[in-house]
Amino acid sequence: MSLRCRKPGEPAMPDADDTPVAKRQQRRWRTVFAAIYSARILVSLYKKVINDKQILRTLSYIAIDIHEHDSSDHHLPSLWVDQKTLTEMVREKNLENLRKLGGVKKIAVSLETDEKDGISGNEADLTHRMDVFGANRYQKPPIKSLLSFIFEAFKDTTIIILLVCAILSLGFGIKQHGVEDGWHDGGSIIFAVFLVVVISAVSNFKQNRQFEKLSNESSDIRVDVVRDGRRQFISVFEVVVGDVVCLKIGDQIPADGLFLDGHSLKVDESSMTGESDHVEINGNNNPFMLSGTKVTDGFGFMLVTSVGMNTAWGKMMSSINRDLDEETPLQARLNKLTSYIGKIGLTVAILVLAVLLIRYFTGNTKDDKGNKEYIRGKTKLDSTMNSVVNIISAAITIVVVAIPEGLPLAVTLTLAYSMKQMMADHAMVRKLSACETMGSATTICTDKTGTLTLNEMKVTEFWLGNECMKDSMSTEIAPNVHELLQQAIALNTTGTVYKPNSRSLPEISGSPTEKAILSWAVLDLGMNVDNPKQDYDLIQVAVFNSAKKRSGVLIRRKNESATHTHWKGAAEMIVAMCSQYYDRGGMVKVMDDEERTEIGKIIQNMAAKSLRCIAFAHTKIPEDNEQVLGESRLTLVGLVGLKDPCRPGVRRAVESCIDSGVNIKMITGDNVFTAKAMAIECGILQPHEDVNEAVIEGIEFRNYSPEERMEKINKVRVMARSSPFDKLLMVQCLKQKGHVVAVTGDGTNDAPALKEADIGLSMGIQGTEVAKESSDIVILDDNFTSVMTVLRWGRCVYNNIQKFIQFQLTANVAALVINFIGAISSGEVPLTAVQLLWVNLIMDTFGALALATERPTDDLMTKPPVGRSKPLISNIMWRNLIAQALYQVAVLLTLQFRGKSVFGVDERVKNTLIFNTFVFCQVFNEFNARKLEKKNIFKGLHKNKLFLGIIGITIILQVVMVEFLKRFANTQRLNWGQWGSCIGLAALSWPIGWLVQWIPV
Repeated sequence: MSLRCRKPGEPAMPDADDTPVAKRQQRRWRTVFAAIYSARILVSLYKKVINDKQILRTLSYIAIDIHEHDSSDHHLPSLWVDQKTLTEMVREKNLENLRKLGGVKKIAVSLETDEKDGISGNEADLTHRMDVFGANRYQKPPIKSLLSFIFEAFKDTTIIILLVCAILSLGFGIKQHGVEDGWHDGGSIIFAVFLVVVISAVSNFKQNRQFEKLSNESSDIRVDVVRDGRRQFISVFEVVVGDVVCLKIGDQIPADGLFLDGHSLKVDESSMTGESDHVEINGNNNPFMLSGTKVTDGFGFMLVTSVGMNTAWGKMMSSINRDLDEETPLQARLNKLTSYIGKIGLTVAILVLAVLLIRYFTGNTKDDKGNKEYIRGKTKLDSTMNSVVNIISAAITIVVVAIPEGLPLAVTLTLAYSMKQMMADHAMVRKLSACETMGSATTICTDKTGTLTLNEMKVTEFWLGNECMKDSMSTEIAPNVHELLQQAIALNTTGTVYKPNSRSLPEISGSPTEKAILSWAVLDLGMNVDNPKQDYDLIQVAVFNSAKKRSGVLIRRKNESATHTHWKGAAEMIVAMCSQYYDRGGMVKVMDDEERTEIGKIIQNMAAKSLRCIAFAHTKIPEDNEQVLGESRLTLVGLVGLKDPCRPGVRRAVESCIDSGVNIKMITGDNVFTAKAMAIECGILQPHEDVNEAVIEGIEFRNYSPEERMEKINKVRVMARSSPFDKLLMVQCLKQKGHVVAVTGDGTNDAPALKEADIGLSMGIQGTEVAKESSDIVILDDNFTSVMTVLRWGRCVYNNIQKFIQFQLTANVAALVINFIGAISSGEVPLTAVQLLWVNLIMDTFGALALATERPTDDLMTKPPVGRSKPLISNIMWRNLIAQALYQVAVLLTLQFRGKSVFGVDERVKNTLIFNTFVFCQVFNEFNARKLEKKNIFKGLHKNKLFLGIIGITIILQVVMVEFLKRFANTQRLNWGQWGSCIGLAALSWPIGWLVQWIPV
């Protein structure tokens, strides 16, 4: 029976078993006795702890764990550690408190964590740990509600002025004409304003929710932990106190914890402390590790002591709300355009206001019966005020229509839509600006491994000296070489092999290269990689990184004084460190110039077959020599060739990018021959072309003068044996040349290049957390095909926004001109405030929804990239815009001055014809805006159901507006002939658009 975590006064639950009553009673008495006896012991221990001033945990109840031999209860850890004590100790890096608690190992025992095998990881254990210590999540500020978006929309100055005018109009109208007839003008404007505001707020609210969802997905990183002796990847939100976390270069530390084991571990704590110096972590002076910091060097294992809100990072993040209202460069440009157009609209509105007021007070305006509206000394004040308010409303409405606030909305809609679609296409956008910038990319600098290739490496060749070992390798290798290989592979690795029992297949974890070598050793050579770990002690470790391209260990056999050095890494670099080599028979031979040349050719031939060449080298250090990790006079143990096949579809994606005018440059750490072979296989290079200037090594590029680099940068397509600095240098040179550069990266050292690039693309599978944080977009499947998909969507975003700008500006120009001329000529605006607000709704919200959600087409990839310098409104757009605006103005002015005589109608019907024709012109012009350069505007129309739906809704609402909401919209019902005339005049915009496409620009 278990009484753990039972509060005073809480009844004990009886055991559910089938023993007789007497036996059960006897056992209960025995249990009570044991409980009382245990409680007395605990009290005495508690007093002792108080006297020693070493409080492990302050409890509001006593936790007793009594196990009977015949109990079937699942064991749960007692977790005798106080969370507050642990949290403060790690946060304050208090070594004295750590010593009082017995050190890291004693805390691990208290948390019931095995240093090697971790926690058990069963569901009951995990739930119990979460209940006691909390989950690894931090509280976020509440997200904005729909009402807050509506409230923000009402803060707009023009909307406030319009509402004030509408309320005044409502008041004067009711006073003058009574409630039944006087509310129409003011009430209609108020309703129209509310409609525009609510639709805009709902749209922004939905996009905000989507960005919030994407933000949550981007923060869900994968963490490598050891549970039940097995390494496994879990979500960062599933990490619990007591977990053993495996850390390597580039990882973000997922919780607060203590160093258990590792080598050369350094951490960047700038996110917490602001200090840029990297902090060394070790078990003696500084075992404390803080959540949110990043591993910059080495590898190690950490014991988690605090999670979620109990960490310093959690408390800090709970007070920070991610900026989801990030203004992208395109939005900034559009806001300037909006401001410019708004100033023009304001100028027109002021002119219209001045003209209408002058005409009104000079008696030049007449009512429906032909009488003057204002007669000095006779017109009542209420009537005068009502007329003035109506004039001001009309002028303000012109400003509302003139300001194309739909432009930022269109950007938000198209970015949100593209972000959602890109997520489905294996690309997660971290920064909004990347969506649009990617559309302008002129050059993509891509990694080879994992991006162009599958990152599924396999050892296909093994060489001893100058002989290739093919069949039955394990029997052909000499025993002494076999033993050295076993040491090299088992001890000089960050990978692990987990085998629960002798019959099960081994589970191998680590980097793709490490997994390939370990798989070869275990499955092909029949090695047991655990034996060397028991026989040898690690003295010194040199961790692999992309600059050194090798890793090394200094080891000593237990009970021996001599040490051994093992190096593993890029073949030509390791061979350069060797003066001898082992042959097939296990004999050591001198590596003279002839042999060195022969081995060099072997490496080149393997590289020409797209194999990655890894070499192993060894030396034994006598007892009387200095025991350090030497890098010279080594003996070459062997060479392995690893094949990483090209990803399916990569060649087609590369060719598609090149056809669309985007340059592809491959940057890799492999040697020149491997890089060239893979570039030809992927389509970056052609088999028979001269590659003297197209393929270079990083050191060669680095040693160019600045002038030489700028001269040759466009010709370089493959950079081999490159360092992260070389990648950064290439990005800087390309940007100086005027290129818009996208860069892929997965390592911590790629962070500077990812930040420097216009668009940083990190890898979701192999990428470190440092690389992901430095990037704008995360490629979730590490596939270059997904990079091309991002390029397509980027171009689509830019193209959709251009379509909307053309559509919006056409309507703006036409509305401004017709109202301005109408006001000057007749003293009245043909389009009333309510009608203009309805047009504003069609243009801003409906138009943005219809045009901003077009999917990318193949045509987008046939055009050259936009680059940095091209204007947002292209010459083609100006051509289309001016033609349609001139046609609309011509038709509307004809109706304004000749409409009554042509159709034989009164003033109100004529104004309704103008309003109806104007709306249908926008409907038909939406079709024209779908294709900026194509004559066939209907291509692919059936695929965009949303566009067709919005067009249908707009037409239905327009019919309702004209036929059934006469008082609200100030319209008159039209007959079939008049409807046909409005639609026919508007439909002429299609053939006009087709003819305009023939005009060269």
